[in-house]
Amino acid sequence: MYDFCVNGAGMTGAATALGLIRQGYSVALLEPRLPEQFDPEQPPDLRVSAISLASARLLKELGAWQHIPASRIRRYDRLSVWEESGARTDFDATMADTDTLGYFIENRLIQLACLQAARESKHNEKLALINAAPSSIQFNQPENDETVASVLLSTDKTISARWVIGADGAQSLVRREAGIGVSGWQYEQHALGIIVKLDKPVADWTWQEFHSSGPRAFLPMYDNIGSFIWYDSAKTIKNLSRLDNNKLKQRITESFPAHAGSFSIVDKAAFPLTRMHAQQYVRYQAILIGDAAHTINPLAGQGVNIGFKDVALLLNLIDTCDGTDTLGELLTRQYEPVRRRDNLAMMSAMDGFYWLFSNDNPPVKWLRNKMLSVAQRAIPAKRLVLKYAMGIQ
Repeated sequence: MYDFCVNGAGMTGAATALGLIRQGYSVALLEPRLPEQFDPEQPPDLRVSAISLASARLLKELGAWQHIPASRIRRYDRLSVWEESGARTDFDATMADTDTLGYFIENRLIQLACLQAARESKHNEKLALINAAPSSIQFNQPENDETVASVLLSTDKTISARWVIGADGAQSLVRREAGIGVSGWQYEQHALGIIVKLDKPVADWTWQEFHSSGPRAFLPMYDNIGSFIWYDSAKTIKNLSRLDNNKLKQRITESFPAHAGSFSIVDKAAFPLTRMHAQQYVRYQAILIGDAAHTINPLAGQGVNIGFKDVALLLNLIDTCDGTDTLGELLTRQYEPVRRRDNLAMMSAMDGFYWLFSNDNPPVKWLRNKMLSVAQRAIPAKRLVLKYAMGIQ
């Protein structure tokens, strides 16, 4: 029997499993689709995340950061947002008394780094990395003295664990099997991620221009590779995703600001924008983290960072308890209320942001222009916003 079964070896799941074995717990990490090993000659991945300073600190504490190829870590020190009509506000690292605002890193490289750190850990015998998915999970009811979950795998093998951690994304099986409901909706906007090769190395600058139909954004990645993000109606994004690269490049040139520069398209993918929040993070022997507990509008790049906040608090609470048998009270008293409150606040802030900057109503347009203009001069307020987004406030 394992102390913990972690379903999903994505960024948050792999980091959680790594943290748990470092504390001496036995862990079964389930992942049917293990990430492909890194090759410097590989093209860039479409899935890239903005990593806050708090998330980077967690990965460093876990010993994973050193395994991320340095050549694929793109720090950014400046961030700008502006309205199509011209009002803008700019942020830079000096406002937060730091040397950088954060990093852009491909998701797969963070996964691989956590798994490599686990393999090299002195506690590596505590981890069983199982290349399979669960078919069903049997949780014991509160009246049952046996607080053990039984997990039937797709290989027909059954494993047991005292706790099952759902790090299995928005369609979480762990959440469903534990009978945890959700609330949420799909936004009217969808997004198109476009990996591009620029004619010069990317700078340490990320930006976002707001249009009533949706923002246009740029994320620097590495060398001369970057990512354009185009937010728009579901119909528009569907039509854009069907264009060949030459026609799509023409549309980008017409619709994005001149800062985009000269580029060629490497790859592209469309995705919907959804908000989902689990009604509970803990039930029976199930614990939810990351996208299994919450999905958020990606406008400010906070999705994986609030997931890593889940991981950090969960690992801290587990480290302070007397063992897996006494963990339940800590989870219901501290993990769930603290993380639900913090995540709900961030989700609501992103919804307000989404409404404010995706609205063509003249009074609303006037308000957002005014806010951007005032924010440009309000250095103390910008410092607070930056530090909160970076996870250092």
